[in-house]
Parts: sequence; C-alpha cells; structure tokens
Amino acid sequence: MDRCRITYPVRLMCRCLHVCPSGYYAWRKRSPSRRAVANEALLKRIRKLHADSEGAFGAPRMWEELEFEEIRCSVNRVARLMRLDGLQGIPTRRRRGRKRSKGRPPGIDDHLQRDFVAHQANRKWVTDITEIKTDEGKLYLGAVKDLYSSEVVGWSMSRRQTRSLALQAVLMALWQREENTPVILHSDQGSQFTSGEYQRFLIGHKLTCSMSAVGSCADNASAESFFALLKRDRINRRSYRTRAEARADVFDYIERFHNPRMRRRLALLARKESRLTQPSTESG
Repeated sequence: MDRCRITYPVRLMCRCLHVCPSGYYAWRKRSPSRRAVANEALLKRIRKLHADSEGAFGAPRMWEELEFEEIRCSVNRVARLMRLDGLQGIPTRRRRGRKRSKGRPPGIDDHLQRDFVAHQANRKWVTDITEIKTDEGKLYLGAVKDLYSSEVVGWSMSRRQTRSLALQAVLMALWQREENTPVILHSDQGSQFTSGEYQRFLIGHKLTCSMSAVGSCADNASAESFFALLKRDRINRRSYRTRAEARADVFDYIERFHNPRMRRRLALLARKESRLTQPSTESG
C-alpha cells in the first residue's frame, strides 16, 4: 500500500484489502521496532564487510568476521539479511584430478595423519604449490601455512615449478620463526618435495619431513584449503595481463587480507579461552 499510494487512493486500497484506514496511518507513524533497528545496523556493517572482501564473503565467513568484531548474532540471521539484500559470496569450484608420484623418499612417513590441529605456533606446517594463469604464461606459488594460526608464514613465486620455489617458501617461514623449535613440515609427494636437495635442506634445518599418501589430497587438505580460498576470493575473479600483476595481487591477498584476518581470529579465540578460564567473581 505504501508503495502504491501515489497511484491509488489509500481508502480504495484499504477497502479492497479489508484494512482499516486508521490502522494504516497508525502503522506509518509507528517508529521501527528495536529488532528492525538492530537489523538495519547489522546490515550496514555486513554491506561494508562484503564490499571490503570484494564480494567474496558468504554467510558463514561473514558471520565469522562479525564474531571477530564481537558483534553477537547467529549465522542464520546473517544469511537471512544477506539474502534479503541480494548479497552472496563466491561458490567453490569443484575439480577432479590426481597427482603422479614416484613415492616417498626412504624413511619419510605421514606424521600428521590428517591431524591439522596445532596447539602452539611453529609446531606443524603444511606446504604445497599451485599455478596462476596470466597472459604472459603461468605463475607458480609455493606457500607454507602454520596450522596453529592458519597464517601463511612463508611463500614464494616463480615462472617455473622448481625445487627452488619450494625451498624459498620454507626459507621465508624459517626466517620469521622466533624460536628454534622442532617443526613437522607436511607436503604431498610432488617432485619438488621428494628431491634430494629439498630433503637435505630440511635435515640441515632440523625440520621433520612428513608426506601424504599417493593420490590422497585429503592428507594435505589444509594447504589445499588455503589455495581454494585464494582462488575463489581473488584469482578466479581477475584477469592478469602480466606475472608482475599477479604477483602484486597475491602479495596483497596474503599480507593485507588473509594473514591479518587469521590474526584477528586467533586473538578472538584467545579472548574467549581466557574468559572461560577466569575464576568466578561472584561472592557467596
């Protein structure tokens, strides 16, 4: 009725819809409910976060971002507000494929056994390599992810998928490590990771090499999940003319988007844990 009141008389619409005109005018003068005001404020923040992510966040990750900011709401409420406002994230592309391998080097085993939970930083790392298409040709990205914080602690890019690419990513991770603690470094059985040079490098830096089984991407699912996010949020939505352009965009995603977000999530979890462990202050 409110949208059509310019075209049709209010009393005529009320008569057709069996509505009292006085009730309609009372409704127009009524102030919004507290729930409606709260929803509008929440939707305003959702729109801002959605724009900042360049449309990448769907309801689950949007709810997680709101949790980082200690804005209390349910994921269903976020999904409903986003749906009504026409906001949506980017769906995951499903791809099938298997990697060829010559097998693990002697003495190397799967030390993670799909246990991707770490209780301290720099205890469990996972690494892998992915390709990025540009008009100049392919650009390869090697990344090392810390399972404690989910941050990318080491990364390297090159036009060729070589042992050096994998080594540079691990070397960057070693540089940022504050303490010389023992680390399990898990990878698949790609030729870069099974090479003798790579294995000698790990032994020289006291890193325990761990490798997935043949053709089992789930054994290195945590590394794969980062690449899936990177491609869904950024790479698949771009068209890179040069490798330099792709390098700059990947750097921006890792250092200005992904890692800061993981640090905020870790800080939020730490605050929640401290609240749970604090003794009660209520007096008897």
